[in-house]
Amino acid sequence: MRNLKYLLLFVCIAGCLAACKKNDFDQEKQFKADTTAIRKFITDNNIPAVKDPSGLFYQIIQPGSGSVNYTATTSITSNYTGRLLNGTVFDSSKGTPITFQLGGVIAGWQIGITKIQKGGKIRLIVPSLLGYGNQATGPIEENSILDFDVELTDVK
Repeated sequence: MRNLKYLLLFVCIAGCLAACKKNDFDQEKQFKADTTAIRKFITDNNIPAVKDPSGLFYQIIQPGSGSVNYTATTSITSNYTGRLLNGTVFDSSKGTPITFQLGGVIAGWQIGITKIQKGGKIRLIVPSLLGYGNQATGPIEENSILDFDVELTDVK
């Protein structure tokens, strides 16, 4: 009976150690791969995008007007379409503006939205680390680069 207890204890400890596997995800390597893929995408599609120091690529289509100083609690209302680089649409407001708090959206939006004002339109090409990273989310696979068209209809 005593040996059985030790065996069970050993199995539990081994299981815990196996569950704590090392995460060998290399963010820097992924970021470089994303940047290379985005540069190819914008070149192949003749998109005059600019690279932000964060790694976000963007194209201001219309700057909008106003002088909002954005914070995490700024309420933004937008029409948008989100695609993967292969053109697959994974999300859309479908012509009905949706309201978000800026601090509640992916980092790529938090950086990109601040480049326009109410009435503005922007295209955001978001490397995976500024999107959902190495986590799959619904129809978005891990390490996916995201391509958004965003129209900012209101800011409060």
